[in-house]
Amino acid sequence: MLELRHIGKAYANGLRVLTDLSYTFGAGEYVAIMGESGVGKSTLLNLIAGLDTPDAGEILIDGIAMSSLDDDAATRLRRKAFGFVFQAFHILPHLTLGQNIALPLLLNGISGERGQERAGQMLDAVGLHGRGQHFPRELSGGEMQRVAIARALVHRPKLILADEPTGNLDPDTAHDILMLMRAEIKANGASAIIVTHSHAAAATADRVLILTKDGLHPADSADSHQSR
Repeated sequence: MLELRHIGKAYANGLRVLTDLSYTFGAGEYVAIMGESGVGKSTLLNLIAGLDTPDAGEILIDGIAMSSLDDDAATRLRRKAFGFVFQAFHILPHLTLGQNIALPLLLNGISGERGQERAGQMLDAVGLHGRGQHFPRELSGGEMQRVAIARALVHRPKLILADEPTGNLDPDTAHDILMLMRAEIKANGASAIIVTHSHAAAATADRVLILTKDGLHPADSADSHQSR
């Protein structure tokens, strides 16, 4: 599904965060990425999402190099196949919660009763039943995060990318949301990558990887890489 080939990336100030990073994620895998702050976890997620471009290397989705796609083709791929959960939520303030959640459906040509029904299902699933006509300004941070997760899952994407998806949630709500994400991922045969500092969140994944300066490593072998 997703292959990283010799990825390199530096920040604008010249600080290099990713160097010659290669890894292959299997189709249908749910993977958690952990690591120290500043090691490049969110940067890596943005590169995979196509929101930033690597300085070196190649990212392939189903064997297709992202760099080979023009802007329109890349946009169509992201709309149809990707679901995003950002740390900053990016909920549109002028749209209701129902409209925010339904937006990926609308962009993929699904509207009317079918779109409303699916958006309503996801609103219920994240514990916001009956609040479809409310606006983001009426929500707490944790509620906005739940809307962002519902929006990321609503169109049944094949690749879900989530940056600290439970960062603003209390432990009980976080557990419920993670179980919802896992159920949707498995039901739709999707792949998912979450970046998290939470060991509880990481424990819901099929695999946990640690990002270090030496690359991505299984959690049980990361200590040996970090001590080199």
